[in-house]
Amino acid sequence: MEGELVAILGFSALFVLMILRVPVGIAMGLVGVFGFMAMRGVGPGLNLLLNSPFRTASDYTLSVVPMFVLMGVFASRSGMSSELFRVSRAFVGHRRGGLAVSTILACAGFAAINGSSLATAATMTKIAMPEMRREGYEASFAAGSIAAGGTLGIIIPPSVAMLVYAILTEQDVASLFIAGILPGLLAVALYSGAIWIVSFRRPEAFPVAQRTDRRERIIALRDVWATLLLFSLVFGSMYLGVVTVAEAAALGAVGTMIIGVLRGRLDFPAIRECLIEALRTTASIFTIAIGAFLFGYFLAITRTTQNLTGFITALDMAPAMIMALLLLGYLLLGAFVDEIAIVILTIPIVYPAVIAMGFDPIWFGVIIVMTVSIGLISPPVGMNVYVINSIDREIGLVGIFKGVMPFLAADLVRLLLLSIFPAISLLLPSLMP
Repeated sequence: MEGELVAILGFSALFVLMILRVPVGIAMGLVGVFGFMAMRGVGPGLNLLLNSPFRTASDYTLSVVPMFVLMGVFASRSGMSSELFRVSRAFVGHRRGGLAVSTILACAGFAAINGSSLATAATMTKIAMPEMRREGYEASFAAGSIAAGGTLGIIIPPSVAMLVYAILTEQDVASLFIAGILPGLLAVALYSGAIWIVSFRRPEAFPVAQRTDRRERIIALRDVWATLLLFSLVFGSMYLGVVTVAEAAALGAVGTMIIGVLRGRLDFPAIRECLIEALRTTASIFTIAIGAFLFGYFLAITRTTQNLTGFITALDMAPAMIMALLLLGYLLLGAFVDEIAIVILTIPIVYPAVIAMGFDPIWFGVIIVMTVSIGLISPPVGMNVYVINSIDREIGLVGIFKGVMPFLAADLVRLLLLSIFPAISLLLPSLMP
């Protein structure tokens, strides 16, 4: 069969399987193997199925995934998220809209040692939502601030989505992580700005909380030493080139466990539960990765990537306009598909064309992760919204989606700024030794 026809049939089958709710990793693997068989025969296809999963799972570069996942699970179980919320509340909680801003700041801090948007949203719902209800905040906006703050989990490094992008494109993981810091801080600033604008227009929905005295602020600051130590240890060592990314991830996981044990928050049963949870999450990510690599062989043998690159570069359009259309496509795709699956599914196809147009690969990685993160709070399938709704049923999905609208506007502003000023992403990597 002709490669173009097989590619069309393969993509059609992939979308049908996804509509039928077949897990993305399995769907990509099935299409990849059967598509390869259609082009090369049953024997080579079975040989691909035999060897590729083992090579992927045993790849040393992927060892960083379970380490960062484990670090996040240990951090969550050790109560670091509640400490981050307490300290941010102590300093800004007394201002109008301050508890919502405190939630964003706590999400940012937790994201720096977690890397999962869903985990960040779920954890902060249990911590921040009761506090905002108690102070009389509008419930839908309170939930919206948590959902938006949760997206920082894949924006602020360590980010699993950034890691997957780096592996697929053979970019330096440390450079990509460092590149995500300033855009992550920009996201925090814009989210905080959105909160203050809404609270200024509707002050009745944002009561002013009681001011925390100096002694309580000092106590709250003292409690976040563990988070600051871990972030400095992991990213300081990577930035200075003292350790590799995999070593930094392992250092972070072991360091988080030791801190949890010394504080009396991690005993043997808790460590065992953390290991099981990290194993489940890692298995899910690796399933997607294996499926993606199988699908990659299918793309290569049908010359889909080369054909698409040639088509895009031959378009009579400015590269900036083509990039704008790509980002629009990612925004739409992000509203329906898991962010890691989007990165794994699309990057092997569009990356060669993007590089051929002269865009920086580090900048492109950051802006793609930023773009797909918006899908986590976009209707109709914003996963952060569904996570919050599963924990707090009183508000309802419509109410939470209503609450995230100001933050979606802030996201679009951030996307525009990152597109116009690539230096926001590229400044810190350029300063690395």
